[in-house]
Amino acid sequence: MSKISEFKNGCIQEFPLQIGVFPFGIAFGILGIECGLTNLQTFLLSSIVFAGVSQIVFAQLISTLTPGFIIIGTVGVVNLRHILYGISLSEYLKKLSLKWRILLAYLITDEAYAISYKRFSEKTESKNMHYHLLGSGITLWTSWQISTFLGIFIGHFIPESLNLEFAIPLSFIAIVAVSIKDKPKLLVFAISAIFSIILKDLPWNLWIIVSAIIAIMCGIFISNYKERKQ
Repeated sequence: MSKISEFKNGCIQEFPLQIGVFPFGIAFGILGIECGLTNLQTFLLSSIVFAGVSQIVFAQLISTLTPGFIIIGTVGVVNLRHILYGISLSEYLKKLSLKWRILLAYLITDEAYAISYKRFSEKTESKNMHYHLLGSGITLWTSWQISTFLGIFIGHFIPESLNLEFAIPLSFIAIVAVSIKDKPKLLVFAISAIFSIILKDLPWNLWIIVSAIIAIMCGIFISNYKERKQ
């Protein structure tokens, strides 16, 4: 596929997920102002950090005058899942130049990763597949910046009863649901969900990375067991 085709497909396939991302961005814009950040500081968090949960943690810690090294450490721990994203994408992106890898690393977020990894793992490979991630990442980035901006300036008109932040877990459920196509994947999904609940009280949101690692290890074990059995 051509560069334009890959880029366009990335944009189109990412767009439906903005149903969940957009309200979450608005909710963050509201929260940033409530935590005492200025309009500019709140907007820059979305354009520099560009990671929803981490931005919320950052804003909340700033509002309680938490020391800088603790803020940086906490945000880093919350974002550990991006290491897993990078590892799984490395085989598809390792031949790219450093400039390309830096750009794509910045754009890799949960929804962009989910959409583009699905494309990368298809049998129809292309030397232009990274343009798909560029398209999905830019689509998500643009939506996130616009929604944050709206949250900053019109958020106070939105009633709290709408619970905008609830939209984001719904979008993650939609991402995961379409990728479960066989029993092993369903089992890995169930293991991850169970351990997420069991470990939900771990500090610094470590339940995210720990439950993911446990599920991945179980998935590897199941895959190896099936190969030996065959």
